[in-house]
Amino acid sequence: MMMTLSLFSLNPISDQDCYILRLYVAGQTRKSLAAFANLMKICKEHLGGRYSIEVIDLLENPQLAKGDQILAIPTLVRKLPTPIKKIIGDLSNTERVLLGLNLRPRSDTQ
Repeated sequence: MMMTLSLFSLNPISDQDCYILRLYVAGQTRKSLAAFANLMKICKEHLGGRYSIEVIDLLENPQLAKGDQILAIPTLVRKLPTPIKKIIGDLSNTERVLLGLNLRPRSDTQ
């Protein structure tokens, strides 16, 4: 379940080999909740503990959209590792998300 806070971090990390992810949503809509759930599943299955997720609710903090040039929501922004990548949508297409994050499905990495 998504927290009602407008800005929060899950699994804060400092290791440079980790993924810093920012998910922009607009309230707790069906798509926003789906994007959050799908992102959590992908991170747990493919990144282990090597990730940090920051969720930004643009209904609470609309000014934060400007920094990452957010035009649609939900949008996932991969801040690190560079280069910055953006994925728009509810993140239900796991293959597309893994490709966008430059990850291979777990079965391909073994």
